[in-house]
Amino acid sequence: VQLVESGGGLVQPGGSLRLSCAASGSIASFNAMGWYRQAPGKQRELVAVTTRGGSTNYGNSVKGQFSISRDNAKNTVYLQMNSLKPEDTAVYYCSAGRNYPYGMDYWGKGTLVTVSS
Repeated sequence: VQLVESGGGLVQPGGSLRLSCAASGSIASFNAMGWYRQAPGKQRELVAVTTRGGSTNYGNSVKGQFSISRDNAKNTVYLQMNSLKPEDTAVYYCSAGRNYPYGMDYWGKGTLVTVSS
């Protein structure tokens, strides 16, 4: 399965972006689809995960600010990001897992989000 992210770019503080992750195969076969991010000089961290059962899990730093959703018919996962802050600047990676929470199996190449005035 290939995962391709899109929607990143430069946005001013307080702005919004929606990231998309298109999978080459059926995402319904994965028990979880997620977004992670890695800022310069920092470790990769969880942003949001959605499971096949419909539950969601968010990183503490984005709760109430970001929202993850999935469209199984389109094999696409979305990340709506609101009220963006400079500290949200990072490369955002899409991921898919068959054995979540014991790790994710597939990763996209990432899309850069830069929050700056």
